[in-house]
Amino acid sequence: MEGFRYLSAQHELSDLYAQMAATDTYALDTEFIKVSTLRPYLGLLQINVDGQVYLLDGQSLDFTDLWLLIFNARQNIFHASGEDLDLIHHYAGQKDLNNLFDTQIGLAFLGHGLQVSYQQALQQELGIHVDKGETRSDWLARPLRPEQLQYAANDVIHLPLLANKIRQQLQQRGLWEWTLDDCRMYALEVGADTPLVDLYQEIGNFRHTRQQLAQLQQLCVWREQIARATNQPRSFILKNSTLVDLLDQQPMNAYQLQKIKDLKPHVLREHGKTILDLLHYLPEHSQWPSRLPRPYRPKNNDILEQVQQYTTQLSAEIQVPPEVLLRKKWLNALLSHVALGGDEQDLPRWLLSWRYESLTQPILNILQQQRSMLMVEMAPVAD
Repeated sequence: MEGFRYLSAQHELSDLYAQMAATDTYALDTEFIKVSTLRPYLGLLQINVDGQVYLLDGQSLDFTDLWLLIFNARQNIFHASGEDLDLIHHYAGQKDLNNLFDTQIGLAFLGHGLQVSYQQALQQELGIHVDKGETRSDWLARPLRPEQLQYAANDVIHLPLLANKIRQQLQQRGLWEWTLDDCRMYALEVGADTPLVDLYQEIGNFRHTRQQLAQLQQLCVWREQIARATNQPRSFILKNSTLVDLLDQQPMNAYQLQKIKDLKPHVLREHGKTILDLLHYLPEHSQWPSRLPRPYRPKNNDILEQVQQYTTQLSAEIQVPPEVLLRKKWLNALLSHVALGGDEQDLPRWLLSWRYESLTQPILNILQQQRSMLMVEMAPVAD
């Protein structure tokens, strides 16, 4: 076991903190378990500080001072940082970790796709192969096996070298600042909490009536509160498909509730009456949510073809891959914005940053010319 130090006693952190204070950039990764819980349990935190790799035992150490150093760093390097950010936000009790360089995002700007794995990145950029055989290890079991420790160390040993090579390529193409901006946008997105009253929007659709959406809104708020209070995954309480089946079937009693798809017996037993009450006791009609817009289903492809042509042209000019420039969900947001007359400040942050003048405004101009058609095709269904 060479190339790293495993720390499990609080006093051992003093050397690490001194080394961290002497620099301002860290490469990090985490190993955790999140199988039957809403929140992750930290097994290990790996950190590379100026070439020295430390594996920190998440079961025995207090990281209060570590979080302060990480949040105040000039830059924290990760690869595919989403779950790591979730964990750090939870354990640190602080958001947002926006001093971030995610090498996966950097590789996307270089044309390697949106989901390059760390193993693939090391192989294609550095010619280094790392074994991923411990991916599904139990990171809460103690003692950790030597193979687990080496696997965890490998995730940050080469990360600074990978980051440097990607950064150099991005700087040569003039894409470095845009990449960092997208990393900040991603960190903000990961850290954003959907308001409880808006959770239903992730499940409902344009076919649901206002009454069904009011029911779904109440069920989603209740499910979230139970999940947080008991630290259970939301699907352990009610799956999304089960919520939709409740809206479709409209059960009136316990017998009909038993027919609902994937409703677990213990949930039916403990919460059956509450579920029925949430379905049948609603606020005043005026407080029900509005109908959701239809997804865009063009009768012809002229509008989308114009957008695609412009995006492809811009991609060639500024050397940013089309899939990085404009995601499908961002396009849907632009379509809804024009069709429903929304406020630009409500558009995804990504579209309001460096993309705004070169991408967002021109596409809005294209869509505004077809606004009357969009209004018809995306108008919410009337009750």
